[in-house]
Amino acid sequence: MDQTWPALPFDAWRDTCATLHLWTQIVGKVRLVQSPWTNHSWHVTLYVTPRGLTTGPIPHGVKTFSIAFDFVEHRLVVETSAGGVRVIPLRPRSVAEFYGALMKTLAELGVAVRIRTMPNEIPNAIPFEQDHQHAAYDPDAANRFWRALIQVDRVFKVFRAGFIGKCSPVHFFWGSFDLAVTRFSGRPAPPHPGGVPNMPDWVAREAYSHEVSSAGFWPGSEAFPQAAFYSYAYPEPKGFRDATTRPAAARFEAGMGEFILPYEAVRSDAAPDEALLAFMQSTYEAAAEHAAWDRAALERATPH
Repeated sequence: MDQTWPALPFDAWRDTCATLHLWTQIVGKVRLVQSPWTNHSWHVTLYVTPRGLTTGPIPHGVKTFSIAFDFVEHRLVVETSAGGVRVIPLRPRSVAEFYGALMKTLAELGVAVRIRTMPNEIPNAIPFEQDHQHAAYDPDAANRFWRALIQVDRVFKVFRAGFIGKCSPVHFFWGSFDLAVTRFSGRPAPPHPGGVPNMPDWVAREAYSHEVSSAGFWPGSEAFPQAAFYSYAYPEPKGFRDATTRPAAARFEAGMGEFILPYEAVRSDAAPDEALLAFMQSTYEAAAEHAAWDRAALERATPH
């Protein structure tokens, strides 16, 4: 089980997690500035691959390029449609050094990019080019995180398949450093209050312009130091937080406004896929039922 659903104790890789979070922000911001704006910031995300995380194709004039984290051979691979390929080793190095190496590589490949260097969704953030504080990289920890993402991505896609209404891809948000999938009722939502650190309020308002039930996975943070799955509704309907959910380890965290299921509870379950799907389905049903979604029009049985 440890090979399939690896252990992810936050304390064991907190420094690597913080550094990798910032590295993914640099890569993600490259995609952000080069891509046409897509609803709910879906143009900025990364995607899980058999070796790590990728931007997918990024436009640059008449060219395209991609940036991929490889957590098997521990390298960042930059490729262009003109045939250029460059590799940056993933090793202990500061955020400032990583930023400089990537910008230099992109320029050498003929796809130079300028990004806003202040990290998003992080309090007390340091501009990338000035950040010599975050410089940890534990290859084994990064590999374990990616192997967890492989399993989560796979199960999330099974859950996504049962919905025919508007739904996001399963994608990795580098701002909050989480893998997420979001279902929409189709109805407008009240304006989001904003207040996310180092993120314009209009971005949050656009992201939550319509009612959602959103589920995801994050590896932990200083504020919540454990890997966990989450599920929330925006706006939160009356009765949502008191709903009965599955499995037994799931709980509502009032301070976060979300249902939480510890990652450890899933990986230690005799049937991890079923436990995770039960959490996602039961918390979605709590949102959809209490907000009176038109479930008959939005859901389907998965075809076989």
